[in-house]
Amino acid sequence: MKLTQSQLETFDRDGYLFFPSLFRPEEIKVLLDEVPALYAQRRPENVREKTGDVVRTNFAAHLYSASFARLARHPRMVEPVTQVFGEDVYMHQFKINGKQAFDGDVWQWHQDYGTWSNDDHMPEARAMNVAIFLDEVNEFNGPLMFIPGSHKLGVLEARHDTSTTSYPLWTINNEVIGKLVARGGIVAPKGPAGSMILFHGCLVHASSSNLSPWNRVSVYLSLCAVSNHIRRFKRPDYIAHRDFTPIQCLPDDCLLKEYEVSLPWKDRFVEPVRQAS
Repeated sequence: MKLTQSQLETFDRDGYLFFPSLFRPEEIKVLLDEVPALYAQRRPENVREKTGDVVRTNFAAHLYSASFARLARHPRMVEPVTQVFGEDVYMHQFKINGKQAFDGDVWQWHQDYGTWSNDDHMPEARAMNVAIFLDEVNEFNGPLMFIPGSHKLGVLEARHDTSTTSYPLWTINNEVIGKLVARGGIVAPKGPAGSMILFHGCLVHASSSNLSPWNRVSVYLSLCAVSNHIRRFKRPDYIAHRDFTPIQCLPDDCLLKEYEVSLPWKDRFVEPVRQAS
């Protein structure tokens, strides 16, 4: 999938692009049907909410789930990023964010590149996120909020927040957020399952808690230009990957056909699933 000149200009101005209903319901069903089994596994790649046993984020499913391994090679997600960067990309991070009904906690205001730079020593902001909705996203179930144009300001001062939620982030203080919002406003792309967002690594974003009765599960591919690979290996390899091999895309129908994919971590860290008493 190639971006038009108009889309490239919009991305440069706003820092994100939204593609409603880019994936068909039957494609999304393949992925969503796999999520409960992934979340049920007792493995370190499942980071749970601070308040209980609900999964907040599942990392690296593309290395042990065939369906998500195919998604990780999908041209609709990968080709726009290679077009923007003008070179091959590798998978820096792959996660399935839970944001479960009633239990999904906040994601504080932050820039992803702030974390990638501070923790992983990624040289430049030549990495970005591609998100796909596995559930409908509405105003009630914790949609992503962006401050358009905030990516133009580069890396902002941030502090390492290790206490607000179960997942540490380099977060931006409220005073700065107030000034950014006064300058650019806030948008929250909403739409049906199968919608996709492409957003810049420096775009300031957050999401509120999910107090609604509707799940908001989304998949995030963090794709980095191969020449811009990380230099520091502080975080676990399932969070910040060490394999800088360029992604080779599968055909566009890869979610509906069983193309062969490698699953190198299929048996890694797996513990027996606990049975309900």
